[in-house]
Amino acid sequence: MDRRDKLIEAFFREKAILFGHFVLTSGKESDYYINVKKLITNPGVLKLIAELMKEKAEELGVEFDRVAGPELGAVPIATALSLETGKPLVIVRKKPKGHGTGSQIEGEVRPGDRVLLVEDVTTTGGSVLRSAKVLEKEGAKVTAILVVVDREEGAGENLKDYTFAPLVTVSELFTRRDSVED
Repeated sequence: MDRRDKLIEAFFREKAILFGHFVLTSGKESDYYINVKKLITNPGVLKLIAELMKEKAEELGVEFDRVAGPELGAVPIATALSLETGKPLVIVRKKPKGHGTGSQIEGEVRPGDRVLLVEDVTTTGGSVLRSAKVLEKEGAKVTAILVVVDREEGAGENLKDYTFAPLVTVSELFTRRDSVED
């Protein structure tokens, strides 16, 4: 079993896919919820995600100076990938902090820096796109957006101006679920 298959297996083992009625960050309603936080709180799975993201970036030929992730779900992923690659970490806040410098970015971003932006789950891609715009406002170039799982509900289209790649798609997860249940 390859490491990508191990990640897919972890979604089921860690019960990171829930069924019921959920309202997503995008505002959409869904009959399933992908809880990547169940995976990223497991150190072995978090390390696997970082290794797979590093491989994916290399496979795509993505060059980057920094790894960034929007708070909250992507921060452990970005941290693990920073450790895996030796590249500095940047955290993008949802909104500027209301004290101190008032910055929306933790970590250093200089004009011209190439940034690999990571996210846990994308639906429409709205939250990761907002983070990309915050980084670009500081003069960074977002060289790619990597995500653990894409729900395939518009993120690919909305992020078409970027190199966008999921480690897995929701259809792959559902295909695996169906083969397990048969």
